Amino acid sequence: MEVFWAAPPVTRTLTAATLATSCLVHSQLLAGRRVIFYLPWVLKFPPELWRVVSAFLITGPGLGIILDTYFLYTYGSSLETECTRFSQPGSFFVYIIFVSAVILVTAGGFLGALVFTSALTLALAYTYSQDNRNRKVTLFIVTIPVPYLPYAMLLITFVMGGPGMALQQATGLLAAHLYDFLTRIYPTFGGGRNYIQTPAIVQRWFGATSRSAAARGYGTAYRPPTQQPSQGRSSGIGGGMSSLWGGRGAGRRLGGD
Repeated sequence: MEVFWAAPPVTRTLTAATLATSCLVHSQLLAGRRVIFYLPWVLKFPPELWRVVSAFLITGPGLGIILDTYFLYTYGSSLETECTRFSQPGSFFVYIIFVSAVILVTAGGFLGALVFTSALTLALAYTYSQDNRNRKVTLFIVTIPVPYLPYAMLLITFVMGGPGMALQQATGLLAAHLYDFLTRIYPTFGGGRNYIQTPAIVQRWFGATSRSAAARGYGTAYRPPTQQPSQGRSSGIGGGMSSLWGGRGAGRRLGGD
């Protein structure tokens, strides 16, 4: 349990929810039709809005449960803890919401996909590959440069699942590239503004209560809190000198009476 709680919060929650939901569905303890994305069921009255979330939590059967959750945890935790673009509190959560929304519209709205876990995994792999270009990664038994990772995963899906599955999974690559374009490429090379900012309420939700934020055109800057000296204790040189001389008696002029 210590390993679980030591994991970054967004990745930890996403991986645990995916593993639990997938095990329930593939063991037939939970009917798959209750959690897949089907637009008429989402829009009916009363609307079944949970499908917008649950469709991202269903992996493939058998070995797919292990592999999909492993990829989610590996690339998600690396981005959440090591990626500089997600250094602000809650910024990785905003990233997940953005790419999930794009996948939902493209794969669910236009391609009729029922589950989106593989597309979300590919989005994480693509973003990971963009921030670790000089690394190599072992995919099953083959070691490849990290920039080729998302395309290798897409090729495997094409071979094993067919072009339809590969096209649905490719929406994750599209979503991650769109995020990268709007937050890094266009502001850096096109002189534009980064409009995907982490809202203050999300920052506070993820613990940004002790730092003051200042919005800028290229992001949000944080100023550490100023530390106030505690009562009854010296702080710094000034405090030490005052306590040193405070214990002396009244001074006398040299040569006086």
